[in-house]
Amino acid sequence: MKPDFFKIALLSLAAIVASHACLAQPPAPYRLTLQDAIQKALQANLSVLLATTGVDEAQGALERSKAAALFPRVNAQTYANLQNRSLRAFGISVPGIPFPSVVGPFSNYDFRIYAQQNVIDLASYRAFKASEHAVDAGKLDEQDARDLIVRSIAALYLGAQSSAARVDAAQSRVTDSSTLLKLATDRHAAGTATGVDVLRAQVQLANDKQALLVARNQFKQSLLALVRNLGMDPGTALELAEPLRYQVLAQSQPEALLPAALKARADYLSLASQRQGLVEQQRASRARFYPKLSLNGNIGELGRSIGSVQTTGLIQGQIDFTVFDRDRNGEADQLASRVRRIDAQIADLERGVDQDIRQALLNLDSAAEQVSVAKEGQELAQRELSLAQDRFETGTANNVEVVTAQDELARAEENYIVAVSSHVDAKFALARAMGNTEKNILEFMGNQ
Repeated sequence: MKPDFFKIALLSLAAIVASHACLAQPPAPYRLTLQDAIQKALQANLSVLLATTGVDEAQGALERSKAAALFPRVNAQTYANLQNRSLRAFGISVPGIPFPSVVGPFSNYDFRIYAQQNVIDLASYRAFKASEHAVDAGKLDEQDARDLIVRSIAALYLGAQSSAARVDAAQSRVTDSSTLLKLATDRHAAGTATGVDVLRAQVQLANDKQALLVARNQFKQSLLALVRNLGMDPGTALELAEPLRYQVLAQSQPEALLPAALKARADYLSLASQRQGLVEQQRASRARFYPKLSLNGNIGELGRSIGSVQTTGLIQGQIDFTVFDRDRNGEADQLASRVRRIDAQIADLERGVDQDIRQALLNLDSAAEQVSVAKEGQELAQRELSLAQDRFETGTANNVEVVTAQDELARAEENYIVAVSSHVDAKFALARAMGNTEKNILEFMGNQ
């Protein structure tokens, strides 16, 4: 029995230790893709949330306009009163006959339902149509806010990718410098290199380690900014699932892209919808002088006492005319001024969209050429480093050439990272200029 008892105790102790070890392990980093980052930002960003409330507010205004223009108004009223009346005040008297000057008190009861329905009211109808365009504009403003957030988050994700690439490049340089130091130390021990060679290799390694520390800190800072804008806990450990990479994008002429962009840009469409709403308001303003036809009626129970009430009612048609309304002229001037202002905004934005497309295409062309040149420079710098290492290893030169080649390679790697980052950012800019930013970005990056 004792051996079994000790076995059970040891197994229990091992299970406790294993569970504590599991609890002590930090959680695995969250692997974040660009698409995931965009979705999280759209769910948590304040600008998108505020734009959504704006749409809800416009929807409420639309419901109010619809009620005024299309639906009847029905209300109920009931009262019971006790009153007397002064006949003399109403000029009621009979000469020569005693006649009371005040009659009463008497009471009556009334239970009644009133209804009103506009049959022809163009002013209210046009106001309702203007509210519809306001709702459309609000939805488009919400979409534009989403597009701006997508562009911003994509830029932050790109910044983190660039920082990660710089960390990898810095780590590679540290590896090369460590190899150089070992080679210099071995050759110095063999008597084929000087102490200056060893010291020079040590300095190079120290500099590269320093650059690696700076690159790692910048990468962590970029992840922290990304986490903040995603609405996540700042302490969340992130891992980028998509490294920085170059991918060619087929391009079109600006003249071919502009019409499609104007049909997709939410900010441009919002201005157009706002203009249509102003046109409807102008029509509503002119309709204030048109006749308004409505039906009114009531039905209820009226009597001197509750037991003696009888059904009474009324139905009537009513036509209202506005004969003089000086306020309409001022309103018309206001609306005309707003239309002119929004026309200027639409024209300016159209030119801005055209400029954004052309600028993004120019940046794409330039960045693609820079990537090609930087890639060639990187390959040449790598060959130079290999040749310099061979010359130092065979004793035909000191390690000055190796250190110089390492610096040249570091510069070439940085040029390549900058070029690829510029190319990706130009894709993001083109996606924003074309509208449907989220769809275009994912498509340009090969995620769809």
